Amino acid sequence: MAGVEKTQSPHFMRGVICSLLGAVLWGFSGACAQLLLSQYHIPVLFIVCIRMISAGLLFLIVILISRKSVLVEVLKNPKALLQLAVFGICGFFLCHLTYLMCIDYTNAGTATVLQCLGILFVMIYTCLSARRLPRIRETVGFLLAAGATFIIATHANPSALVFPLPGLLWGIACGLAVAFYMIFPKALLIRWGSLIVTGLGMLIGGIVINIIVRPWTMVVTLEPGSLAALAAIVVFGTFAAFYLFLQGIADIGPLRAGLLGAVEPVSATIFSWVWLGTHFPLIDWVGFSMMIAMVFLITKDKPADMKPDVENPALHERKTG
Repeated sequence: MAGVEKTQSPHFMRGVICSLLGAVLWGFSGACAQLLLSQYHIPVLFIVCIRMISAGLLFLIVILISRKSVLVEVLKNPKALLQLAVFGICGFFLCHLTYLMCIDYTNAGTATVLQCLGILFVMIYTCLSARRLPRIRETVGFLLAAGATFIIATHANPSALVFPLPGLLWGIACGLAVAFYMIFPKALLIRWGSLIVTGLGMLIGGIVINIIVRPWTMVVTLEPGSLAALAAIVVFGTFAAFYLFLQGIADIGPLRAGLLGAVEPVSATIFSWVWLGTHFPLIDWVGFSMMIAMVFLITKDKPADMKPDVENPALHERKTG
């Protein structure tokens, strides 16, 4: 396993840059979503449906070019298709839905920081499944996350919330959805590789959700500005972000890529602040810093029973391709 993560990889710098760019683009997509929700009043479900089906189709093109034989194999496997559908709906759809709902009640920076609770929930799940108590590092991470959530939600005043309660609840729900997204597809990643799982999960989930929600029946006025923001979410904040991050995983491994992914809440906060003019008082920055510190504390130098079985899913992707 150490060989996957060693820094002497000839593509190490490419992996670092791709991981950072992917995380920055995820943050950028949060700011674009805030713009669509606050200024153009585009419905959340409309954004999610268009985002998933459009990005899924872009991934399908890449898969047809580079992994066509694997795609044919997956399409002949009903169990795999069912698992991908579950992943697409309970993973991608719920992640996108809860994240955008949290943005709608708060802002892109706050929502992106609260989604980091997903790492905390994964740690709790790991401890429960291993039937052990949290270690010191994990306990400190838990306290940091709890403290950060309290500060962000109340500005250290327990008698009042600084944003509507649904915003906090949607943020916690987003963390739970992210935890499911991180835990559920382990076997799928081993068998099919991350590109196939990401692309088909998003596409199948997008097809199912579009059939259920029927976004074409919604009365939505799309102007040049909202169309540009929606296109940016699909192309840059979803397709390019995931594709770059997958390349980062392939080059430097999921642990280092995951740590670099902590740039996402910083990116979302800066875009929301500089571009959209969202005001963040100093105490918010304290809470944001605590949450990011939690991410580094829990994910860095993980003990053996917290390491994923697949140290580098992209390697399996190459094998099956």
